[in-house]
Amino acid sequence: MKKEFRLKGSEKLLGMIRAFSATERVVFGLLTLVALISALTMAWRVNRYFLVPVPSHGGSFSEGIIGLPRSINPVLAFTDVDKDLSTLIYSGLMKYDNGVLVGDLAEKYSVSEDGLVYDFVLKDNIRFHDGTPLTTDDIEFTIQKVQDSELKSPRGTDWASITIKKNSPTEIQFILKQPYAPFLTNTTLGIIPKHIWKNVDADQFIFSQYNIEPIGSGPYEVSTVKKYGDIPQYYVLNTFSRYHNEKPYISNLTIYFYPNESAALEAYNAGIIDNFAGISPQEASAVASSTSDSTILHTPLPRIFGVFFNQNNAPVLANKEVRQALNMSLDKEKIVREVLYGYGISIDSPIPVGTLAASSTERMGNMDAAKALLAKAGWLINAEGILEKKTKTSTQVLEFSIATTDAPDLKKTAEIVKANWEELGARVTVKVFEYGDLSQNIIKTRKYDALLFGEVVGKDLDLYAFWHSSQRNSPGLNLSMYVNSKTDALLEDARTTSDEKKRNADYAAFEKILQDEVPAAFLYSPEYMYVVSNKIKGASLESITSPSDRWYGIDKWYIATDYVWKIFMKNN
Repeated sequence: MKKEFRLKGSEKLLGMIRAFSATERVVFGLLTLVALISALTMAWRVNRYFLVPVPSHGGSFSEGIIGLPRSINPVLAFTDVDKDLSTLIYSGLMKYDNGVLVGDLAEKYSVSEDGLVYDFVLKDNIRFHDGTPLTTDDIEFTIQKVQDSELKSPRGTDWASITIKKNSPTEIQFILKQPYAPFLTNTTLGIIPKHIWKNVDADQFIFSQYNIEPIGSGPYEVSTVKKYGDIPQYYVLNTFSRYHNEKPYISNLTIYFYPNESAALEAYNAGIIDNFAGISPQEASAVASSTSDSTILHTPLPRIFGVFFNQNNAPVLANKEVRQALNMSLDKEKIVREVLYGYGISIDSPIPVGTLAASSTERMGNMDAAKALLAKAGWLINAEGILEKKTKTSTQVLEFSIATTDAPDLKKTAEIVKANWEELGARVTVKVFEYGDLSQNIIKTRKYDALLFGEVVGKDLDLYAFWHSSQRNSPGLNLSMYVNSKTDALLEDARTTSDEKKRNADYAAFEKILQDEVPAAFLYSPEYMYVVSNKIKGASLESITSPSDRWYGIDKWYIATDYVWKIFMKNN
């Protein structure tokens, strides 16, 4: 027998309602509905007042990158595309967080007082994407592959002459021959799995399928590789469920590859991709003015662009007053304005603004002062309208060429530089080369009068490779072939001392010498520009060295949100 339960007073209420007329019942119903809606609205408002949105796991986005992956392998990664994917897929001992080095695989580390010995202890239960444990065996193996001259790893110089000592599966030690202040940055190197790569011979290393279908221990693992024939079209990456650090909020991302900026821009405008990596200044300016769906994040890169004078190849550039006048006559602000569309900063130093020893940023051209300097030094305009200087035995003409790449921004920069120097009274020829040709046949052999080119200085300031006299020939990067015993000593001291004040003083002294001697006319440092969909929250560009560094903060990015009571928030 079914039992019925009635609330106290309910029969009286029902009786009253039954006594209502039809009209009264309608009015009563409406009043009840209004009261209910008001109560719910008030409850919602109270709830919203006491609740705050917080990041939640879930969501996805797509991103376009210009170029194709070739070696998604930290040992071999050279292109921006390879580095982009490697950063997401692999983990190193250390990583950058808000521009500061913190442990990634490493639980802790220590450095000896003499700066020669670095000890690392790994976190517990670290796994590769295939479930295999990651140990110091893998770290030792990775570094040995980097040190293998047969593989020609781009990271080879970082680990040259470093001795590795494994103390246990979770403890490893690195021994340096001499102190090197920026060494910790080297330990951001991604670690590859020994159990996969140990049977791959050196001559087959670059051809391994694992360079295209990589397995690492990073925050994201490869889910899908879509190919057209053998050419990858896009990658789908999912969060790694056993990641050793905080799991990223965004569940998956798709990386599309495009042959050029036009194709990537077309995909962005069609809504195929949410984010656009490495957009040019010109297109960034156009996107910024045409859409409200995205934000353009931008930050200076520690890269130096300038005209490097090769005094050995062009004797006229051996004149100090000539180099000073050439630098003085340049309208560097015009280059930033017309070539970079404002996404950059003019410079007069090999030290990037914002690094250890930043120089001033006022770089206005002074053509009159430059002409006066040369006139005082005996340079006069000849019948052809070109400056020349006569001595008892010879006549020097201010004539030389500038070599550069076929990159649109550098070609445009070269034309502005040429115009400035022709106004000064020089005869200048611009020679444009395809990048590979310039690198192999011009830069490597040092066969140029002047070279319009860029240098990637790096996060931890170390200018040894760019300006020490021992680096004036390839593979060194002393593009001006500069020789100075005083600056050599300063560079040697700066890279070995761990005293930041001492390093700063060394570089300040170095900078002063170069600004006087002008072995190069420094032009600008560009900004990196990144188009990011407004649906992504928490995205920011930290202090980055290369485009791939934008991923260092991806664990803080989010799309999905939940709501929690304020009283349960940390630090409330």
